Amino acid sequence: MSFALNGPALWYATRATGVVTLLLLTGTMLLGIVTAGRFASEDWPRFLTVGLHRNTTLLVLVFLALHVGTTVVDTYTSIPATAAVIPFVSSYKSPWLGLGAVAADLLIAVMVTSLLRNRLGFRAWRGLHWLAYACWPVALIHAMGTGTDRRTLWVFAAALGCVAAVAAAATWRLAMAARAGSR
Repeated sequence: MSFALNGPALWYATRATGVVTLLLLTGTMLLGIVTAGRFASEDWPRFLTVGLHRNTTLLVLVFLALHVGTTVVDTYTSIPATAAVIPFVSSYKSPWLGLGAVAADLLIAVMVTSLLRNRLGFRAWRGLHWLAYACWPVALIHAMGTGTDRRTLWVFAAALGCVAAVAAAATWRLAMAARAGSR
C-alpha cells in the first residue's frame, strides 16, 4: 500500500479538518463569551467553562495544523507552507487563502499572549485577547470563500448555525454587561 501526496484522500482530509476547525473555533468563541460573562451555576461551576475554553482552543490548534498540513502536502494545488502565515502570498484563491492566513495569525497571537498572560498583566492580555473577536469572522469568511463545499446546504446550514450561536452568545453577554452597568 502506498501513500500518495495527491488525490481524494488529502482533499477530503483538508475539507474535513477545515470544517471541524471552524466548528471548534465557534465553540471556543462561545465558551470565551460565556467565560467573559462569568456564567456559573450550582450545576456548572465557572472553572468548568474556563477549562473547556482552554482545551477546545488546543483542539482548534491541532485541527488547524492538520488542515494546513493536508493543504500544503496535497500536490493537486501548489500552496506553500508560508501561505498559512503570510497573507495573500498564494497564487491559488489568493484573497480567500489570505484571509485564512490572517485568521491563523490572529489565532496564534491570541494563543501566544494567553501563554504569556501572567507576564503581560491582565489589561494587556485582555486587550490582545480581543483579537479573537476578529479571528472568528475572518476564519468564517475564509471558509465560505475557499471551501469547495460552500454552496452545499449542509455547509451553509453549519455556517448559519455558527453565526446564530455566536450572535446569541454576544447578545447575552452584552445584555449581562448592560444589566451589570445599570446596578
